[in-house]
Amino acid sequence: MRATTKKIRVGIVGVPPLEVIKKLAEPRYEIFDLDEPQGQIDIETASPFLPRVYCGILRTVISNSLAVTPEIIYIDTGAGKCDCAVHTATVLSDILPDCKVIRTKNCDSHNFGSPLCKSKMGLIQKMAAITASVQTPDPYRKIPPCKVTAGFWGVPPRDFSLLELFPDTTHVYGWARCMENKTPDNMELELHFNPSVPTVFFAQSFCAKTALARHLAGKHPYALYLDCDVTAGNSVKAKIQAFLELSRI
Repeated sequence: MRATTKKIRVGIVGVPPLEVIKKLAEPRYEIFDLDEPQGQIDIETASPFLPRVYCGILRTVISNSLAVTPEIIYIDTGAGKCDCAVHTATVLSDILPDCKVIRTKNCDSHNFGSPLCKSKMGLIQKMAAITASVQTPDPYRKIPPCKVTAGFWGVPPRDFSLLELFPDTTHVYGWARCMENKTPDNMELELHFNPSVPTVFFAQSFCAKTALARHLAGKHPYALYLDCDVTAGNSVKAKIQAFLELSRI
């Protein structure tokens, strides 16, 4: 009986360059998206290594890395992620001596498109599909766009339950759309929003993108600016529900 070859455990943070993703598509690699909770892992395990003023996503990166113990981590430390990722990479290098931490800068400019962002689908499922799309170098299948009734601008939240109140006809904008397009450092695309539909502008608490989210919300004729830290509590969900109901969605 042939022995099963053990796969190399690789963690990714942010959106690695397409060249890296093509390499990781080989069967010998097992990919873990360290930005997303990997099972029931206590985020507080990151507390000795990152201050609480770091966003919940980067604290999740640390807690995931300690639990998953990848052999290699590719972390975007360029403009497509954030300045805090640079320091998180340094921390990872020190606390995971057996892990090779590779800093990358995604400067890709080829537009893969954003059919998922404009599709008719539950927003939780849609955002999960968008984040999963980072792990494949393949072109997207064609999905017809739906008639938009609401907008979600921003980053994928750590707590996806924040998205459960949105209608299936919600279009996704901001950095999440840049993710699907595989161009995380695409400011023109990140700045895009639809002024004709009520839109929630979201960023994780303590993330530098809160400045842009609030700024763009101020320019939108009907918007809600929102941020939350690790979990989406009842008050956050109540704000979303009230905003959507007042928008007659």
